[in-house]
Amino acid sequence: MRYLFEDYTFDTERRELHRGADAVSITPQVFDLLEYLIRNRERVVSKDDLIKAIWNGRSVSDAALTTRLNAARTAIGDSGEEQRFIKTLPRKGFRFVGAIREAQEPAGAAVADNQVELQKPDLALPDKPSIAVLPFENMSGDPEQEYFADGMVEEIITALSRFKSLFVIARHSSFTFKGKAVDIKEVGRRLGVRYVVEGSVRKASGKVRITGQLIDAVTGAHLWTDRFERDLTDVFALQDEVTIAVVSAIEPKMLQTEIAMAMRRRPENLTAYDYFLRALPQYYLATREGFAEAIRLAHRALELDPRFGSAAALAGDCHVSNVVLGYANDPQFDRKEAVRLARLALSIDDGDPDTLSRAAVISAYMVGDSEAEIEMADRAVALNPNSWRTWNNRGYVYRVAGLPEEAIRSFERAVRMSPVDPLLYMTFLGIGVALIELGRFDEAIVVLKKALRQNPSYMPACRCLASAFAHLGRDAEAHDAAARALEIDPAFTISALIARGAGKNVKLLIEGLRKAGLPE
Repeated sequence: MRYLFEDYTFDTERRELHRGADAVSITPQVFDLLEYLIRNRERVVSKDDLIKAIWNGRSVSDAALTTRLNAARTAIGDSGEEQRFIKTLPRKGFRFVGAIREAQEPAGAAVADNQVELQKPDLALPDKPSIAVLPFENMSGDPEQEYFADGMVEEIITALSRFKSLFVIARHSSFTFKGKAVDIKEVGRRLGVRYVVEGSVRKASGKVRITGQLIDAVTGAHLWTDRFERDLTDVFALQDEVTIAVVSAIEPKMLQTEIAMAMRRRPENLTAYDYFLRALPQYYLATREGFAEAIRLAHRALELDPRFGSAAALAGDCHVSNVVLGYANDPQFDRKEAVRLARLALSIDDGDPDTLSRAAVISAYMVGDSEAEIEMADRAVALNPNSWRTWNNRGYVYRVAGLPEEAIRSFERAVRMSPVDPLLYMTFLGIGVALIELGRFDEAIVVLKKALRQNPSYMPACRCLASAFAHLGRDAEAHDAAARALEIDPAFTISALIARGAGKNVKLLIEGLRKAGLPE
């Protein structure tokens, strides 16, 4: 048998170790030790196991064992500090953790030095972000933590599966790698995924520390890593808390990476999904030009794939934003297009949470059937309670329906789901408007300033800030904010705001705009 790891070849038949084309000098006893560790790499090998296998049970000092282990590490370019290949688990034993490929030699045949095992063909990557969540390593040695770690990974897999925009490997396939040292690139090839999540769990002194990382399985690049430390009290609540934190970090990070890759591809080779990805950053700008380009790209995606419901919903969202923000040259056209595209998206897939939530907002502003819109928004959240978008859009539906307290609860949940989302300024705006309607003007000012720090040119936040300042009698600040709003949109009038639907159930907001001196 020949074992291949990194650029090493460990040949048990010839009892040779090579690094590339160069032979590595190794004593027989160290070779036996290394072979035993490699053959038993799926488990932790105790000191007694090694003594029995290598020294036939004879009495061996700890110093002698340490010397042989260090020699084995040196032979394969490892060290006691790095422990890339041979890992010491205090009071437990040792384990070979390097990623291994086995090359079986044909019986009775000469084998070339560069022969490798025939591998299964690589699976093609899906046409949307694909991810596998590997079992987290239990670093504590406590079997109870094994169950906790496995349960948390299952929760993460389930949570990610709710995003219909993702291709998520099922639990049974991911768990075939449990207890094995893996090469992330090999995992990606075997499972046909672009991204892999791995992590570890360690319990100590009544606390549990969880680390997680998101890796690009094609390049090997680490895209995200974080550590969570919590009191080990209610295990199920802890699983939920960590799952939310991990998923809320992973999903937007993957999307950002996918967008960046799409922007680097040559335009003549783009797919429908590439056009959709290119539309998203234009939508994020929340400008007249950005919405126009996003609509163009979304329609290009629909031309290539007429059943691309997410592209239709995105285009509808852009049209309703044109109306509400006053960008529309022909408001009636944008109104009709927004409703048409929302209905098209729902006809394609009314079970997609993102599509449902976008359609609910479009209907809230353009139709005004609160009962139906609330039902859609609630169903979107039920389908994916881990999505910033479903909670953010539910907040807007409830805000437009005149239910600011429930709107704030939804917006706060959205912030919790994606604390670094590039569209968080829209969430802050929603909270600010709801707070104004509840008469909580000081709180509204704080959150609206957050919106403007993220997007200084976001005119709705400027005018809402002017309203909140005016209600508190802070006239100079109100006039400054009003002037900034008019600088961004010189044609703004209060009557136009009301006419285009953005003035629904915002009596105190409108009063504040008048007090701030914005034109009627």
